[in-house]
Formats: sequence, C-alpha cells, structure tokens
Amino acid sequence: MQHGMYAQRMDKTPVMSYWNNRTVLVTGACGFVGSWLVDLLLEANASVVAFVLTPDPQSQLFRSGNAQRCTVVQGDLRERGHIERALNEHDCDSVFHLGAQTLVGPANRAPLETWESNVRGTYLLLEACRQLSGLVRTIVIASSDKAYGSATTLPYSEDTPLQGLHPYDCSKSCTDMIAQVYANTYKLPLVIARCGNIYGGGDLNWSRIVPGTIRWVLRGEHPILRSDGTFLRDYLYAKDAADAYMAMGEAIETKGLAGRAFNFGPGSPHTVLQIVEAITRLMNRTDLTPIIEATARAEIQDQYLDSTAAGQVLGWRPKWSLEAGLAASIEWYSAFLHERDGNVI
Repeated sequence: MQHGMYAQRMDKTPVMSYWNNRTVLVTGACGFVGSWLVDLLLEANASVVAFVLTPDPQSQLFRSGNAQRCTVVQGDLRERGHIERALNEHDCDSVFHLGAQTLVGPANRAPLETWESNVRGTYLLLEACRQLSGLVRTIVIASSDKAYGSATTLPYSEDTPLQGLHPYDCSKSCTDMIAQVYANTYKLPLVIARCGNIYGGGDLNWSRIVPGTIRWVLRGEHPILRSDGTFLRDYLYAKDAADAYMAMGEAIETKGLAGRAFNFGPGSPHTVLQIVEAITRLMNRTDLTPIIEATARAEIQDQYLDSTAAGQVLGWRPKWSLEAGLAASIEWYSAFLHERDGNVI
C-alpha cells in the first residue's frame, strides 16, 4: 500500500505540473478536510487563499503552520460580496468549495442555519464565480453521498437520483443541484465530488464515530454509540479525499470534464460497530466494549458508493486502507489530546 500523497497518477501526470503557481481559494480551509487539502496544494506549489469564517488555532491549518504559508481571508459565505472580494482581490483562478455545516445532529435541531450555510453559501459562491468567469478557471464543489438520500439500490452510482429527505441530506442535494445548474446554464468550469464519510486527524467534532471513539479509548472509557451500530457506511481517509478533490480540479481542463459529478469511496463499507472494534483493537483496548444507545434519528441506514468512474476517468484510487487510516488518526489524536489536555487523558 502506497501512502505517499504526491505520487504520479495512473495517467503518469505529476500533481506538481498542474498546480504550480496557480492561485487557489479554499473555502472551509479551517475544517479538517480543508486543512489537509491546503497541505496538498502547498506541496504542489500552489498559492493558497484560505477562506475561513473564524480562525481556529486548534485546526490543523494553524497547528501545522500552514496558515503562515497561506493568505488567510476571514469572511462569511452567507454574506454577498465576501467571496467575490476574496476571489477578485487575490486573483484566484481556482476554487475548492468545502465550506459548509457538516453535522447531521445540528442540522436536525436547527435546519435554517444549515440551509443558510450550505445552500445560500453555495449559490453566492457560484454567482461570484459567474461574475468573475474571466478569472476563475477551475471550481470543485464538495457535495456528499448524503445528497442521494435513501435509495433502494446500492451502491449509489452517479446516476442515482438526488433526493435528500432530512435537513442535512437536503442541503447537500441542493448544493449539488445548484452546482449542476451553474455548469449547465452558465457553463461554469466546475466538477462535483460526492464522498462517503470522511475521517482523519483534525476532525474535532467529537460526536463523530472516529474522533469520539479514539478520545473515549484514550480516556479509558467505553465508546457510546448513538445508533444501534449496524449502520453501513463508506469510510474515506481525509488524505484520500483531498487527493480526490485535486484529481477532479486537474481534470476540468486537462480532460474536459466540466459539469461532471464523481463518487469517491473506499469500495468496502463498514458498520459503525466494525469501526469501533477496529479502533479498540488498534489501541489494544478491546475490553472497552461500546455502549449502544440506539437513539439516532433521521439518519439513513445504509449508504455506500460505486467509485468505478473515478478510477476509470480520473485515475483515482484510495491509497490508504482502513487500518492504515485509523492508525494515522489514532496517532494524530493521541498527540493532539496529550498536547491540549496533558494527563487528563
């Protein structure tokens, strides 16, 4: 298994050749996936404009020191003009749109905030790109497998209808469809990424199964599951997701794929219980069996993706196995929590 992030793709085109000296705006750059994407872009010699709502010193963007290698712009996607000024003033020719409210629980409790962030934030960004169409050449929109909603046929292909029926799922369906409108009607040079559940170091949303379980185990506590543990999902390591976004961005111009959507998943879904068992095994604490509350509501039972097109068209394959990704995550959280909490863990 090759873990290097900057190896040549299947078509033998080095990552460095495309992004060298491009000026790239990343929304959601303080998020954990955005932080890893910024790392990859900097390694590829891009000039990065990190668009953040609130600078967070705990985020991987700042902890890694990468914020000092970027131009950090503080702004709100929900405010018309913020993103346009960032694009225009910094001459950005590429955009990765990852900024969003990403948690199911808060979306269910307060859907308006989620729609404002995810739906309004997307159409204002795309309208800014349309206004600056002579400048912006590449746009990658981060959608999600949640955009498909609950389908009877699995795995989801890119032709599966978008029909999210819960607040977060609906917001991603809308994000995806609005992007398609701008691609089809206004010919914006964009592609859409539909990833499975992304995990990895830097995700500080402790309600999620991977960071929450690692923290519980580090503290010697039994993990607590909101679901019954049988929900089946794709689990995609964050560096593989960042690599997928890069592959899509390159393909807009090099392969003429503007307007396309692609699924990205590991090809082998796992239940929540399997994820918890893998973490406790890797941490040598199989005695910490999970407490199953089974209180989760408005969540889809089974979701996983067919990523055949990403492999055939983009030459993308996940480089990280589940075990390797979880081991790297455990290492990251162990260092982070020890640094932050000391002997508390």
